[in-house]
Amino acid sequence: MRPLQISPETAVKLSEKLGIPLEHLMHTPQHILMQKLAELAKEETADPNGGESDKS
Repeated sequence: MRPLQISPETAVKLSEKLGIPLEHLMHTPQHILMQKLAELAKEETADPNGGESDKS
């Protein structure tokens, strides 16, 4: 299986957002990665602030 064909910047951002190591991300099958991204998008739509409050 080939590693994902994404830019290094995108890989780092996805790794941080999904909470998985970069090496693991690059060898994740594309259909599984897309599923995780869909779940993440669904969570962010349910909580648009990402769990952060705007209190100053």
